[in-house]
Amino acid sequence: MNLPDDLQYAETHEWMRQDSTGATVGITDYAQGELTDIVFVELPEVNRHVDAGEEMASVESVKAVGYIYAPIAGTILARNDKLSKEPELVNQDPYGEGWIARLKPDDNAETVELLTAQAYRDKLETDGEETIE
Repeated sequence: MNLPDDLQYAETHEWMRQDSTGATVGITDYAQGELTDIVFVELPEVNRHVDAGEEMASVESVKAVGYIYAPIAGTILARNDKLSKEPELVNQDPYGEGWIARLKPDDNAETVELLTAQAYRDKLETDGEETIE
């Protein structure tokens, strides 16, 4: 299972990459693996404001529907419109081409509790999920 060390992770299985231009959000490799084949992504509305922990999008697989929660409060700057025609990108490349949305964090933005890659790995193991390598 792939868990890049340069990302932050939410307990609800979203990842966030923050830089000077904003925050990119997607679902973790673990989450896409649990959902299996993703067949539809409901993308967030651009310019919509979301609070930390608020539902902002969803993914539908052959197995279940998964909700994507904003890890940080802010305004949605962009969404990955490629996923409308190629939802499988979330399965194939969850940390790259399968990103969901890009947010402009609020000044002093609130976040949900975010974990390092090691802390997220430890949480999965503690919760009885599969062992992560």
